[in-house]
Amino acid sequence: MYAIIEVGGKQHSVKQGETIIVEKQEAEETKVITLDKVLLIASDDKIEIGQPYLKGATVIACVLKHIKGEKLVSFKYRRRKSSHWKKGHRQELSRIQIKDIVFS
Repeated sequence: MYAIIEVGGKQHSVKQGETIIVEKQEAEETKVITLDKVLLIASDDKIEIGQPYLKGATVIACVLKHIKGEKLVSFKYRRRKSSHWKKGHRQELSRIQIKDIVFS
């Protein structure tokens, strides 16, 4: 059984026991969270598709750790103008583990 969920504006395909990295969640580390934006649930012989979300479907996950992503560098340069700037950014992320997929 797998599900497609929406977290932080992005869609992720998840299975039970899988670990994924998503946008930072407000829950503390080792806390259980419930993700209710489930777009699709598929088992061996049955597929349920939401419009846009499935009612009564949730994914239970545990926040393992808050991390930062890779450093992204934005550099702008204008030739012969003595103008340039460099900005760096590291996105805050959360590593979560999928505990259960519930559909009633």
